[in-house]
Amino acid sequence: MATKNADLDRKAHSTSGNIIAADKVEGTNVYNLVGDKLGSVDHVMIDKSSGKVCYAVMSFGGFLGIGESYHPLPWHKLTYDESKGGFVVDLDKQRLEGAPYSKDAAFDWTPDWGRRIDDYYRL
Repeated sequence: MATKNADLDRKAHSTSGNIIAADKVEGTNVYNLVGDKLGSVDHVMIDKSSGKVCYAVMSFGGFLGIGESYHPLPWHKLTYDESKGGFVVDLDKQRLEGAPYSKDAAFDWTPDWGRRIDDYYRL
């Protein structure tokens, strides 16, 4: 039984083609178009009805987890770059610094948050 559970666990966390487990996305670096590291994905936000990922919440700034801010980015703005082993987004640090954010990774997501993010990125 332990072997069967280990096999199921390994399969649930593996990647294949264009599919990736959410826990593999968390911690992935995010870069701008010129290759500067902007931060890393802290977690993803999934629409309960459709099951689609809507936002990647990126941790940004700070040092050793102190002073970080958390910026939700529309998922479709991120492109995975295999050569970097991370996501690329067409943003510079100044644009990101002006985006809606939270100082707490466990902030309460509300419909207003989604509207603010979408308005900021003009979706």
